[in-house]
Amino acid sequence: MRMKRFLFGVVILLLLICTFTAGSLFSKRDGGKDVNQGGRRILFYADPMNPAHTSDKPGIAPCGMNMEPVYVDEGTPQQMARGASSAMPPGTVRVSPEKQQVIGVKTAVVEKAAVHRVMRTVGRVATDETRVYRLNAAVDGWIRETYGNSTGSLVNKDERLASYYAPELLSAEQAYIYALSSLDRFQASSKEIPAQINQTSINFQQYVDSLSNLGMSDLQIEEIARTKQYTKNIYITAPATGFIIARNVSVGQRFEKGAELYRIADLSRVWVLADFFRNETEYVKPGMKVRVIVPHQKKELQAIVSNVLPQFDATSRTLKVRLEMENHGYLLKPDMFVDVEFPVQLPAAITVPVDAVICSGLRNTVFVDRGNGFFEPRQVETGWRLDSQMEITRGLMEGERIVVSGTFLIDSESRMKAAAAGMYAAADAPQTTQRAMDPVCGMEVDIASATAAGRMLEYRGKTYYFCKMNECKVSFQKGPEQYLSESRMKAAADAPQTPQRAMDPVCGMEVDITSATAAGRMLEYRGKTYYFCRNECKVSFQNGPEQYLKE
Repeated sequence: MRMKRFLFGVVILLLLICTFTAGSLFSKRDGGKDVNQGGRRILFYADPMNPAHTSDKPGIAPCGMNMEPVYVDEGTPQQMARGASSAMPPGTVRVSPEKQQVIGVKTAVVEKAAVHRVMRTVGRVATDETRVYRLNAAVDGWIRETYGNSTGSLVNKDERLASYYAPELLSAEQAYIYALSSLDRFQASSKEIPAQINQTSINFQQYVDSLSNLGMSDLQIEEIARTKQYTKNIYITAPATGFIIARNVSVGQRFEKGAELYRIADLSRVWVLADFFRNETEYVKPGMKVRVIVPHQKKELQAIVSNVLPQFDATSRTLKVRLEMENHGYLLKPDMFVDVEFPVQLPAAITVPVDAVICSGLRNTVFVDRGNGFFEPRQVETGWRLDSQMEITRGLMEGERIVVSGTFLIDSESRMKAAAAGMYAAADAPQTTQRAMDPVCGMEVDIASATAAGRMLEYRGKTYYFCKMNECKVSFQKGPEQYLSESRMKAAADAPQTPQRAMDPVCGMEVDITSATAAGRMLEYRGKTYYFCRNECKVSFQNGPEQYLKE
């Protein structure tokens, strides 16, 4: 009895050992491709810099980075090399949620709304040219006295600045005092004829003008008329309250007629010269009220755009816009820099963040979120750009979701996947791709995909195709006439409605069939015609077509 129990236990132990061993061997055999991570099974590992290089085991890629796992739900190696399934547009890339979180991908919904923005620029304070006074010498003379003023001093109107002597002064004063006495005598006598009094008044005004021509101020002439006393000096007085910005006098200095003695600037009202690029000045209108901020002083002032047209600065390649403003307390000094803010209101438009647009110089691209981790590169046309926002005039529709952060990294992966896709596209992709333009939104539509999805309408004997937004087809059904004139204009300016394109089997680039045929860059092989972008590709295909036709 004990012996039977012992044998039974041994048999059970052997069965457990065999089961454990078989499980270990099975796990090792399938561990490279059937390992579950987070409920997803790994299909193979791929080089992150070269998706065409794959391995069934993890490791280090030739580029030095870790091989990345590709899961079963991400598709076949051919699909992975292309970056998306064949139903997606070329260049579409799939980024897993984990990778999106690592590279910081953020998306946002495209909206159309009125734009209220503030343009900010730098302005330089300048003296108002209409408030600059130059005091020039009217005659030759000598400086007799100077008073307590210098460059930068604030002087009041009619304040004495200096005095000088002129050789013609004494004779002009004598004639003036004699004419003044004669005028008083004639006016006191009732026997004089009015004509004589008028002639005496005219002569008297000539003597007053003689003193004014010597540089004597009206106040000093009135003082001589009141005291009937001669003076040895002519006083230089300030014509307005302001700051002395130039002083060219000293005691005993001899000067000539026309020399500049003083220059005074009234800074109670100043100009601000703001710099704008050429495409920004269209938002600046004469009479517009703007805000001027003095840095580091937390002072906010108000200015008005002058009626003077903007002036182009050849040095900075910008346009100068002149602002006029009051300078209370002389807070602003000439050549001081200030911040200027212009309020801008634009009509409703589709706008996106500037970081969402990849500008390559020849084209502007955004990435549209197609769901399930797929991002489609789409070429767009842009309009104005203010601060961090950019207008999209064509290529996007309201309600679509685009990438607004991490765009550069997605663009890099899209380019790598598109380059790798050239190895597989020749056998899989159709040789001739026909495209048409959506008459509503103006986007380019693949005719085959639109036909298969039913996104087409026939109107007056002509078939129109629509993008994947159902709103375009519905809008066209409600009123086709409003879109036909616009679509024809765009088609005439841009390209034919249905251009025919083929893919070069050697380099994978798209080729215009008409251009390639005219240039003789075409070959027929096994009943099928192939088109090439360059003669080198055609020669390579002739030497060994089979190597380019299989995956």
